[in-house]
Amino acid sequence: MVKVGIVGGAGYTGGEMIRLLLHHPAVTISFVHSRSNAGNPLYAVHADLLGDTDLTFTGELSNDIDVMFLCLGHGESRKFLEANDVAPHVKVIDLSQDFRLGETVNGREFIYGLPEMQREKIQSAKNIANPGCFATAIQLGLLPLAKAGLLQEVHATGITGSTGAGQSLQATSHFTWRANNVSTYKVLTHQHLKEIRRSLQLLQPEFAADINFVPVRGDYPRGIWITSYTQSDLSLEAAVQLYKDYYAGHPFTHVSDKQIDLKQVVNTNKCLIQLEKVNGKLVIHSIEDNLLKGASGQAVQNMNLMCGLDETAGLKLKSIVF
Repeated sequence: MVKVGIVGGAGYTGGEMIRLLLHHPAVTISFVHSRSNAGNPLYAVHADLLGDTDLTFTGELSNDIDVMFLCLGHGESRKFLEANDVAPHVKVIDLSQDFRLGETVNGREFIYGLPEMQREKIQSAKNIANPGCFATAIQLGLLPLAKAGLLQEVHATGITGSTGAGQSLQATSHFTWRANNVSTYKVLTHQHLKEIRRSLQLLQPEFAADINFVPVRGDYPRGIWITSYTQSDLSLEAAVQLYKDYYAGHPFTHVSDKQIDLKQVVNTNKCLIQLEKVNGKLVIHSIEDNLLKGASGQAVQNMNLMCGLDETAGLKLKSIVF
């Protein structure tokens, strides 16, 4: 059994991590760390876990684990690793943006954890920088074009659920503001653009065109919808085949021949892709659950690869959503 510790277990991604790993056939949760909730049962924060586990939050850390998940806010993971003595044998999977651009800390080097791009490197990695939620959905919609050297200037619009903003209260996450409302933010400047460009240039080194991204706050809790488009000489049939060939053998990313909708991916670790060809432009729709394939689910997928487990272990589940 793989022994894991979860740091930052009180937030949305920490809660999803707990839910996934409690039912993982090859994992034991050794501790869930939260300084502000130490001593409280997990269900005091994640009420749905009542009856599923008697584990309590702890303020203590242990190196008697194989893998440590850092479910911390941006900037906090680096501080945590600088302040705590995490043993060299412990594999670290970080869900913040602190190490996605190749940053190091205390001699630890991080591999960018997008399995559909570099599964082999992940399998031999000691430390993983888990991709961002928007970054995952956008990249999965563009990787096949970049691999073929066909990617041109990109325009993308992305709609995200309110859980993407994290659990801390802020003006734009209150139900009374978010419900029946739509707004944009960080237009053309979103922080995930840097990691997206870095990945695309690994596959298509000469790519220097703009990536124009407009993020939108949706009035629902979870899920990301991306619509991207780029100029392309490919026919729709050729593009669909290119995408299906690229994702053959990747168990969570699927190309649909029919129109897709967000409820197909909510509460799953899937990314679904649908293509259209309109007036010389290839339109790519890519959708995911921001807390699963966009965060905790992908982190577990990376752990499976790092630990020699079946890539899908603990992730083939879905709650019915109405």
